[in-house]
Amino acid sequence: MIWLLSIIFIPAIFAIACLGTSRHHRLNRNLAIAGGVTLLICSIGLFTQVWHHDYIVFQVGTWPAPIGISLVVDKLSAAMVLITGIIALAVVVYSIGDIDEYLQRKHFYALVFLLLMGVNGAFVTGDLFNLYVWFEVMLLASFVLITIGGKRDQLEGGVKYLVINLVSSILFLSGVGLIYGKLGTLNMADIAVKVAQTSDAVLINSSAMLLLVAFGIKAAMFPFFFWLPASYHTPRLVISALFAGLLTKVGVYALIRSYTLLFHSQFEIVQGILVFLAGATMVTGVLGAAAQYEIRKILSFHIVSQIGYMVMGLAIGSALALAGAIFYTLHHIIVKTNLFLLAGVIKNHCGSTDLKKIGGLYRWAPGIALVFFIPAFSLGGIPPLSGFWAKFSVIKAGLDEQHYLLVTVALIVGVLTLFSMTKIWAEAFWKASPDEQADAPPKQKAIVWPLLAPCIALTTMTLVIGLWSDPLFALAEASSAQLLDPSGYIESVLGPTEKVGLVANHE
Repeated sequence: MIWLLSIIFIPAIFAIACLGTSRHHRLNRNLAIAGGVTLLICSIGLFTQVWHHDYIVFQVGTWPAPIGISLVVDKLSAAMVLITGIIALAVVVYSIGDIDEYLQRKHFYALVFLLLMGVNGAFVTGDLFNLYVWFEVMLLASFVLITIGGKRDQLEGGVKYLVINLVSSILFLSGVGLIYGKLGTLNMADIAVKVAQTSDAVLINSSAMLLLVAFGIKAAMFPFFFWLPASYHTPRLVISALFAGLLTKVGVYALIRSYTLLFHSQFEIVQGILVFLAGATMVTGVLGAAAQYEIRKILSFHIVSQIGYMVMGLAIGSALALAGAIFYTLHHIIVKTNLFLLAGVIKNHCGSTDLKKIGGLYRWAPGIALVFFIPAFSLGGIPPLSGFWAKFSVIKAGLDEQHYLLVTVALIVGVLTLFSMTKIWAEAFWKASPDEQADAPPKQKAIVWPLLAPCIALTTMTLVIGLWSDPLFALAEASSAQLLDPSGYIESVLGPTEKVGLVANHE
């Protein structure tokens, strides 16, 4: 159990340590790096154990479920914790070249580890109310991180972010209260069993809809996405990268967990709605991106459109579709974090992320051009990069299940995504810099290697996943199999006698 507990306690310990050393620049930074390395090691340890044992369950205080609080890790949650550890280390290393002493004194690293504790807690909790608690921990840390610079646009973006997420929290808590009032339990496995055995349509429909809206807001799904492009371009780029990689994926994870466990037996209630929302999310996100000329705003809208592909996999609901959604989620965390970090490298090199004010990077910084090319065109779905296999799997699943309209939308959105990535490439890298003279390069800063090194590492991961996708897809398929047969999850938490009445309706 040490690995399971460590992925919550390690971020908490380092958050406290960084809080106490925030005025000691070098010590604070070294502690943050040590925390990132330690968290990654613990994440690898947890993933290894779950891969061999399928499920790891810890009953807090030795109280048996459903009375006590359960921490549960299956292959999906272990994979999400592992990718969180990778992103955490990349962000911490990147911050060495991006975060100054002023922001360190504002407890930047303590807030990052508090956020990571909330993210990991959300991935491993087996209790619905504690999922709400971990969401609030993330909301607290993320709101302060958005506004940490104290600038007008940061405060404006932070208020928008806070208000809409508070609405999400109210809806989530309302859904939790309704479920507890009807079923008398908040343990997810116990809820799944009792929902499968109840005929109370009002409970099932209202609870499913409240959680759909609450998690849809967290995931920036249509029509609740507007807070994301209004806020993600305002904080420091390293903060935007952390948010872009992880926060919306916690919402996606909550959607997948809810409709493959809590409402597994009643999935058809929301399936049609999810199909529509997936298509609408893809379209609105990519159209918003096409209209932008600032790199972070383009990437922010693309978060929205890519969430649509993940929801598409959930909505289709087959084994291949869910595997595709999981593969897509893991791939997207790496790629999107990397693209935001690279936007920071571009800003450091050129002084701006406005495409109208920069250019010539291919000539003056060919290394940055190459590192950007791979994740950008992976996001666009160019083979053999990881984004191609992610899109291919969900589209193939859509064709298999005869969701032809949704597949058509996904294909068109893929083309428009490639258009946006090509626009960034053409404007930032190919065209001449606006202030470039015929015989002299534009004024640009030297490359800061702590900024570029994590980008190179994440780009390498994207390339490896694309060229050697079998291991990750095998993980996605194994996770999909567990999700489609939640009896293993329920038996691990409640015992073998508690799974009676659970019927699989996804296939």
